[in-house]
Amino acid sequence: MVSSVAIVAGLGNGSGTGGAAARLFAKEGYAVALISRGAESVNALASSIKESGGKANAFPVPAYGPDEIAAAFSAIHEQYPSSEYAIKVAVFNIGQGTWKPFLQLTAEDIRESNKVNIESSFAFARGAILAFQQNEAATSTGKGTLVFTGATASVRGNVITSGFASGKFAVRALAQSLAKEFGKQDIHVAHAIIDGAIATGNVRGDRNSPPSGPVENPTPESKLSPESIAAAYLYLVNQDRSAWTWELDLRPAHEKW
Repeated sequence: MVSSVAIVAGLGNGSGTGGAAARLFAKEGYAVALISRGAESVNALASSIKESGGKANAFPVPAYGPDEIAAAFSAIHEQYPSSEYAIKVAVFNIGQGTWKPFLQLTAEDIRESNKVNIESSFAFARGAILAFQQNEAATSTGKGTLVFTGATASVRGNVITSGFASGKFAVRALAQSLAKEFGKQDIHVAHAIIDGAIATGNVRGDRNSPPSGPVENPTPESKLSPESIAAAYLYLVNQDRSAWTWELDLRPAHEKW
């Protein structure tokens, strides 16, 4: 029997959206392939999933760029041969934030943002779609699901987000284009707008909002739970192809939007 594989790229220290998605898909029986910068944190997450009874392998990369993403996919195919495994889920949770007024942005800031947000998303999408196309005839949920993690900046720019929002707008446009092109091949492409701060263990607290200080009067309801975001991703993956969602807009109940 062929086992299903879920690829999750962009994990930080494992306490945010990527880590929660990896743990949830492992719990659901997927073999999880983890792509992230920094071997220490991604190896620790893989070990934690294995200790909990799941299947996981780490594929650390030195940087987020198209060549590194392509190399990670090659390693994943080697680890999970098509005779035994089928890649069914791919989550692009990578993002690069540059929080500066426009006139303070440097050429290097823009190049890095484009490489991480745009070039990497194209490479990841290519690897995922080629893998999905190799799967056998589609089930009721299709041949595979590609999910992009977006942000408030995917749909709304602000005074210091020109360097970030331009990249996130591009990822959203890519996701929409792919959904239209590959839906007819029974490949589900979805984009999730994460509109608010995420409750993570990172030093800054979240990666979708500029470092403008703590949330006013913070409560558990004022930040998004990574586990709840992961549950929404699983919902997308399990949707019947007669009623697919292209875009979700997720925000906490107490966020001032």
